[in-house]
Amino acid sequence: MAERYDVVIIGAGPGGYVAAIRAAQLGMKAACIDGRAAPGGTCLNIGCIPSKALLQSSEKYAEARNGLAEHGIKIGEAGLDLAAMMARKDKVVTTLTRGVEFLFRKNKVDWIKGNGRIVAPGRIAVAASGGGNQEIEAGSIVVATGSESIPLPGLAIDERRIVSSTGALAFDRVPERLAVIGGGYIGLELGSVWSRLGAKVTVIEYLDRILPNMDRELGPALQRLLTRSGVAFKLATKVVSGELGNEAVTLELEPAKGGAREVLATDAVLVAIGRRPFTDGLGLDEIGVARDPAGWVTVDDGFATNVPGIYAIGDVIRGPMLAHKAMEEGVAVIERLAGQKPDIDYDAIPAVVYTWPEVAAVGKTEEELKAAGIEYRVGKFPFTATPRARTNGDTDGFVKVLADTATDRVLGVHIIGPDAGTMIAEAALALEFGASAEDIARTSHAHPTLNEALKEAALAVDGRAIHI
Repeated sequence: MAERYDVVIIGAGPGGYVAAIRAAQLGMKAACIDGRAAPGGTCLNIGCIPSKALLQSSEKYAEARNGLAEHGIKIGEAGLDLAAMMARKDKVVTTLTRGVEFLFRKNKVDWIKGNGRIVAPGRIAVAASGGGNQEIEAGSIVVATGSESIPLPGLAIDERRIVSSTGALAFDRVPERLAVIGGGYIGLELGSVWSRLGAKVTVIEYLDRILPNMDRELGPALQRLLTRSGVAFKLATKVVSGELGNEAVTLELEPAKGGAREVLATDAVLVAIGRRPFTDGLGLDEIGVARDPAGWVTVDDGFATNVPGIYAIGDVIRGPMLAHKAMEEGVAVIERLAGQKPDIDYDAIPAVVYTWPEVAAVGKTEEELKAAGIEYRVGKFPFTATPRARTNGDTDGFVKVLADTATDRVLGVHIIGPDAGTMIAEAALALEFGASAEDIARTSHAHPTLNEALKEAALAVDGRAIHI
């Protein structure tokens, strides 16, 4: 007879493994199916974690080459051992994926290595990674298979010279020239890595600004700083075609609105134009699970699909494609199955771009507030006037707080600056609890810290920032 579980999650990425662990905590018999050799999905294996490891290493390399002398530290010429850097990245990934394996064992979650296909509500066929097949039964099925890179028509990815984010994490040498197609967070982060390590990086973006989904001030501010560090930009530009030659990859470009074409020769190309839901081989169409025209699985407020007993979370449903968003949904769907009534405030989910300086945001942008006809006030404070930023030598950027004119409730916080990704947590908490700008302003912040810039920006909403 087929093994039966209370809940089976297909996909062991951040949403899936967290859902499985939460199910076990609540007393459910849970299994998690994934075809990778290690759990953690794209994020742990070929996404968030390895990219952050390389960002950290490349930042240290750049600091050793250019940033230590002013501190009175003399080390001579810094050299690059790319193989050692890649080995460290791989070790970080292995440590964390093994950590997920440990959590599965600790919580008695069955990790089934293979590719799952839903053959009917409550029934899953698994093609085992090591060969063989099995069928399991589940009271509920949660689809958490994540997303994949969107290819660019006419530019075949070989993961060597024309790469997705996966290949860009595994170059065996620093390309002399790197073209990055796409000015979103993936392209900018990985472009930053290779720029610091010595590549001449050119970012090509179809729209007229980078980070188009973030507050309009953030993209241009980051572009100025990355340009200063050596990254080139071609905005409002379309890639018409690409040709892989012996000596170079040749890209043909034209203005997005039409016009004269130009040619860009490069040694490698990173295609980072976005991601799309990954649902291949799941059998969703065969059992009638509804999807929208863009391919996202359609769910209700409780993550239920139109087929009873089948749920979906994370990158396969609409919303920001963020690991922590998937984690929150993984917990929420399981708690709902257990009879609880959790709720997720999607306005309080932060987004971070891990360049240097970092860019982070939570809540509404000015453009969204204007479109909704909401009256708001703005408070801004620069890191140049923040003592800890000055002592650290990281003074680029600012904090911007948007607050409702009538109620003073914080509607959005946008940061570009040092450790913005850490600082945004305070702002997310403020939104989660409905805090006002005055609440932040009246909260004592340790001195000297970077977070004082958020306090000052909150004070600036009322026109009474102290240190500027």
